[in-house]
Amino acid sequence: MIRIIFAGQGGQGVLSAGIMVAESGLHEGREVSFIASYGPEMRGGTANCSVIVSDDPIASPLCSTPDVLVALNGPSFHKFSPRVRSGGIIIVNGSMSDCYAGRDDVTVYDIPANDLAHEAGDLRSVNSVMLGALCAATELVRDKSIFNCMNEKFVGKPALMEVNQKAFELGKAAVQFQK
Repeated sequence: MIRIIFAGQGGQGVLSAGIMVAESGLHEGREVSFIASYGPEMRGGTANCSVIVSDDPIASPLCSTPDVLVALNGPSFHKFSPRVRSGGIIIVNGSMSDCYAGRDDVTVYDIPANDLAHEAGDLRSVNSVMLGALCAATELVRDKSIFNCMNEKFVGKPALMEVNQKAFELGKAAVQFQK
């Protein structure tokens, strides 16, 4: 069982990333839980979601002590990093935050997600960069499952699909470079 918190601000695709992980888990026949939390603003407000993916039934969807934090901005990183369990993983968008968690009991991946999204062709693909980083760091779900979810989301938009797949691959490479 892996408990994940995705956190950032509205408009960064935080909830979309969480949904893709949950749906990918479902495609793979696993048990999943997804709970979203966001402010009333569409863009710029806070947004986070908890995702649990397990091979066994999930007793509670609450994620107070996540195994993994995926933080897309600085305030989210600093708010949620103390909650990550000892031995856990933090993936932080280093383009928008420092990566100092003040802890030596977690693995921190500093991903320049905004820069990589720009390199992929669209700044809006930051969440795909972070999904790639998550998959490389945890092997939680197969890449193919994420790509199937992307295909569903971007049906009829091959250019967006291409950008997001490239962003995903750049995120994976960034983690593999840091391992």
